[in-house]
Amino acid sequence: MNKHIFRHEFLTRLKSVAIWSFSLTLLIAFFFALFPVFADQAALMNEFLSRYPKELRIAFGLDRMDLSTVLGFFSFLFLFVQLCVAIQAGNYGFGLVSIEESELTADFLLSKPVSRSQVMTSKLLAAFASLTVTAGVVWLVTFVSIALFRGEREYDLGTLVMLLFSVTLFQLFFMSVGLCISLLVKRVRSVTPYSLGLGFGCYVMSAFSGIFGQVALELITPFKHFDPAYIIEHNAYDLPLVLLNLGITLAALGVSYWRYIRRDIPAVS
Repeated sequence: MNKHIFRHEFLTRLKSVAIWSFSLTLLIAFFFALFPVFADQAALMNEFLSRYPKELRIAFGLDRMDLSTVLGFFSFLFLFVQLCVAIQAGNYGFGLVSIEESELTADFLLSKPVSRSQVMTSKLLAAFASLTVTAGVVWLVTFVSIALFRGEREYDLGTLVMLLFSVTLFQLFFMSVGLCISLLVKRVRSVTPYSLGLGFGCYVMSAFSGIFGQVALELITPFKHFDPAYIIEHNAYDLPLVLLNLGITLAALGVSYWRYIRRDIPAVS
């Protein structure tokens, strides 16, 4: 790792990290501020949700959630948290090397006395450190919000920790896959369409796998690898899917290193 590249990459993302962290803080705090109302009107809410089409409830996992409990309510909120961190991580992954190539500054960086593997490692660690800050904010705001709004309602701390820890693995997946895709295509001119497509695409596949019971889709999308309803119901991860998720992440990183080391870098003419 090169500390100068790491520092530059990390500082470059500080504004983005602040925006994402602030947005997630508002999202979690706002939803939990509504929790006492949902909990006090549990019977009414369950009757209200039962009127929705079964397919819609399955798509959002509402068929397995009890919004009157702390963890049941958080599992519904957690789907939106997952979508946000997926887009953020995808953004960092797609932009890790493609931005310098599109701006034609990559040849300047690679002219320095550092190997391509050092450049890649430094960039990856800086992106991961940035994502870790966001994950830390999610942990902090979740615990504070629960303490403020749960009242006398109890919840299992271990299950909550499992849900929050899955955020990091979730981020790694989207960052790695985004990086791999960016190195497989000829050029990424804008990272936003790619990261939105990857995040929402995986979310839609998760919804369709629930509606149609397509096991093949569950193998593809990390929204099923870390299904909050499953984690709460079983107080455990779906181990085969988590191992598959880690395997895809490691494979994407391996392919990314291989491609980057052998890639032709556009230069300023």
